[in-house]
Amino acid sequence: MARTTRSMSRYLNLADTLGDRIEQGLYAAGSRLPSVRTLSAEHGVSLTTVQQAYRWLEMSGLAEARPRSGWYVPTARATSGLPSMGKPTLRPIDVSDWGQVQDLLDLERDGKTIQLGRGMPDVESPSLRPLQAALSREGRHAGIASLHYNDMQGVPALREQLSRLAVDAGYQARPDALIVTTGCQEALSCAIRTLCASGDIVAIASPSYHGTMQILKEAGVQAFEIPSDPVQGISLEALELALERWPVKAILVIPNASNPLGYTMPEHRKRGLIRLAQRFDVPIIEDDIYGDLVYGWPRPYALKALDEDGRVLLCSSFSKTLAPGLRVGWIAPGRYFDKVLRMKYTSSGPTAPLPQIAVAEFLRKGHYPVHLRRMRRQYQRQRDVMIEWVRRHFPEGTRISHPQGGFTLWIELPEPFDTHALDPMLRENGIVIAHGNIFSAAGKYRNCMRLSHASVFTPRTEWAVRKIGSAIGEMLDAPH
Repeated sequence: MARTTRSMSRYLNLADTLGDRIEQGLYAAGSRLPSVRTLSAEHGVSLTTVQQAYRWLEMSGLAEARPRSGWYVPTARATSGLPSMGKPTLRPIDVSDWGQVQDLLDLERDGKTIQLGRGMPDVESPSLRPLQAALSREGRHAGIASLHYNDMQGVPALREQLSRLAVDAGYQARPDALIVTTGCQEALSCAIRTLCASGDIVAIASPSYHGTMQILKEAGVQAFEIPSDPVQGISLEALELALERWPVKAILVIPNASNPLGYTMPEHRKRGLIRLAQRFDVPIIEDDIYGDLVYGWPRPYALKALDEDGRVLLCSSFSKTLAPGLRVGWIAPGRYFDKVLRMKYTSSGPTAPLPQIAVAEFLRKGHYPVHLRRMRRQYQRQRDVMIEWVRRHFPEGTRISHPQGGFTLWIELPEPFDTHALDPMLRENGIVIAHGNIFSAAGKYRNCMRLSHASVFTPRTEWAVRKIGSAIGEMLDAPH
C-alpha cells in the first residue's frame, strides 16, 4: 500500500509541475511537450511515472497524444459556460419535503455503488493516519472520565486549537467564546433556532446546501431564496430588495467555496453583505465548513473577520476537511453566545469528548496544515479532470461550475430536462447523483445535478460520468 501511495504521489507531483507550466504559458498552445525520456532523466523518475503523468494531464485536457510524435499542448481547450444565475423569487416559501434527501442519504457507498452524490471527503488519505492513531490511543487511555458528561462548551484543549485556527480565517475568538457542536449541522440548527421562531423568514443563497433547507423546514421557518452568481456569490441587489420588503430575521450564506456552486465571494462583495446586514440590523449565519478547502493561498477571510458588532454567527466543522464520522463542529456566535449555548443544551447536551481530544492532538502536533495541503491539491486536480470528463461526455449546451474550493461540481443541463428521469438507468448501473431540486426550498433546479469529485478516481469513475452523459444525450434526442 505504501509503495502504491508513493508511486501515485510521484506521477501526480510531476503532473502538477507540468500542468502549472502549461497554465502559465511556458509551453505555448500547439507546442510539443518534453519527451517521456527527457522528463524521466530531468526528474529522476521512471518512464512509467512520466507516462502516467501525461495520461493524467490528458484527462485534464492539458495535453494530447499524437501517434508516433509525442505529447502536445492542445491548440484550443474547449470551454463550457458557467451555470446561469437563478431567477429571483417573489416571496418566502416553505421548504419542500425531505423524502428525496433521505433517499440520497440512504444510498451508502459500497463495493458496487459509484457514489457521486454525497458531499463526502476522501477519508482514505494517508495524511489522516495520525488522527486514526490519536483516536485509538485516546480510546485506550481516556478511562472512565471519557464516559462522564463533558463541558457544555466542549473540551478546552480543542477550543484552544480552534481559537488559533480562527486567525487563519481572519478573526479573533477566545476559547471561551466558542462552542463545540456535534457537527456543523448542529451548529447551524442552534443558530437558526436562536434567531428564529416558527413562521419567521430567513434569506438564503440559492442554490444552497440541502441539509440547511431541512433545518429550516423542521424549525417551521420560511426560506426567501436569493439567486447566486457562480463567481460573485449571493446577489446583493436581490437581497437588498428582500430586506426592504420582508421582515427577514437572518441571512444564511456559504461565502467561501460554497456548496454546491463552489464560488468564493470577492472581499468587496463580502463587505457589501456586511453593510447590508448592518443597515437593516439583521444577523448573518455563516457556514464556513469549506473555508479551509479553498484552493488558493492565503485562505480567504471569513465574513466573521469583517464583523464589527458580533452579528455574524460562524458555523463550521471538520466533517469536510477531516471526516464526517468525527461529528466535531463549532460555532462562534458573537453577541448571541448565551442563547446559542442554551440551544446546544436542549439540542444534544455536551458533544462526545473522545473525538474532540483526538482532533485537538492532531491540530496541536501540526498535522492539520499538512493534510489540508494534500487534500486541496487532490480536490483541485480532480475538479479539473471531472470538468473535462463532463465537457467530453455530456451533451452540447451543458453548463459547468468552476469551483474555487471543496469537492463538488454543479452541472446545469438544457431546460426542461429533469434529472430525475435518469434514475432508472443510474440505479440499474449502481450510479448515484444528487438531483438539483434538493438544493432549493421550492424544488427548483430540476435540470441540474451535483457531482462529487473527492475520492481518488478509478476507471469506473470516468465510466460512470460517461454513462450519465450518454443517457442524458439519448433522452434529449428522443422524440417527445
